Amino acid sequence: MGEYRRCDYAGSEPSPSAGKTSHAGWLYGGMNATMTEPLTVADRCDRCGAQAYVRVVLPSGELLFCAHHAREHAPKFAEMATLVQDETDRLAAEHGARSTSTP
Repeated sequence: MGEYRRCDYAGSEPSPSAGKTSHAGWLYGGMNATMTEPLTVADRCDRCGAQAYVRVVLPSGELLFCAHHAREHAPKFAEMATLVQDETDRLAAEHGARSTSTP
């Protein structure tokens, strides 16, 4: 079972775990700020609503981007991101490589 952080509460407030068994800490444990799930078709770009292929974890939350907007905003979020989950390599596998030549 995961560990959990102990929080100190004001003396007038009972601890949420007061009177509970030790397994009640599961709610606070097991989650890690760097745990990420694979992006799915339900994950949408926060800029345009297209399918997201990049997750940017910031100290204040996370942003999801399509490949286009991830490239556009990469210089800015690279400065402050704690984690960048880039799954843009899936584009070629899912949609095929685009030809740059015209017939």
